[in-house]
Amino acid sequence: MLEEVERWLATRSWSVADRPLHRILAAKQRTGQSVSVVLPALNEEETVGDIVAVIRHDLMQQVPLVDEIVVVDSGSTDRTAQVAGAAGARVVHRDDILPRLPAVPGKGEVLWRSLLVTSGDVVCFIDADLKDFSSDFVSGIVGPLLTEPGVDLVKAMYDRPLAGAAGQGGRVTELMARPLLNMHWPQLAGFVQPLGGEYAARRSLLEQLPFPVGYGVELGMLVDSLHLVGLDALAQVDVGVRKHRHQDGQALGRMAAAIYRTAQLRLARGHLVRPSLTQFERGAEGFEPRTYSVDTEERPPMAEIAEYAARRVA
Repeated sequence: MLEEVERWLATRSWSVADRPLHRILAAKQRTGQSVSVVLPALNEEETVGDIVAVIRHDLMQQVPLVDEIVVVDSGSTDRTAQVAGAAGARVVHRDDILPRLPAVPGKGEVLWRSLLVTSGDVVCFIDADLKDFSSDFVSGIVGPLLTEPGVDLVKAMYDRPLAGAAGQGGRVTELMARPLLNMHWPQLAGFVQPLGGEYAARRSLLEQLPFPVGYGVELGMLVDSLHLVGLDALAQVDVGVRKHRHQDGQALGRMAAAIYRTAQLRLARGHLVRPSLTQFERGAEGFEPRTYSVDTEERPPMAEIAEYAARRVA
């Protein structure tokens, strides 16, 4: 791992417990910044209402941290819009935002359009399929943006259990995104959940970024933010455990392809190949990095090996 990343992990990786809510609220009041929470949603009637209700109760009614909750519905065929509205969110349909430009399917399209219907100085994105949701997901990633003037984007980090097994979720992260980042953008190797859908950023940054329309949006945003504002302006906060609906293998394959294409477009700028991979395990002090060498040597086709050719002749 780069020394720069080791230093970054020590200075820009926090726990939600590092910033008590009263400190975050004091910073919000002092700086006068407003906070918008955006939930991109497609057929999430089972979970979106609970998420909205928790945010409203904990961070709007109990304390005035969040100024607005907007659910952007990208064409749900279930009761997502009705459930979200009943829970207290403002619901906007994707196609009603910037109607002169026909919308295309994809999560990134929804996030991009959400900037047009929100007003917060800080915009917090939360996936709408989370289960057992805690408002720590919002306060944890919004906190550094209100208390640290030099931070522009904050990603949530967490455990992602799969079928009861800890740390086995995030398959596209481990098989596609983490190798790509380690090899081509090693400064970003310290992110535990680079593809996570829970992150917050200053509007002043988001409005300068291109948004891949599909699943590549998270990787694209990290890479572009690194180039635009530098590593020290990026951070992550440990918020515990993330439970959500897992997709099947084919859906993950499509996600991986979109992410690869997003990376491919950015590699046209030039890249650094670094044959090592940093992964993370939770230890007594939080997430701990483990760096492994990546096998880069290749053997030639056996038909080109003289001994093999001689055996065939014999």
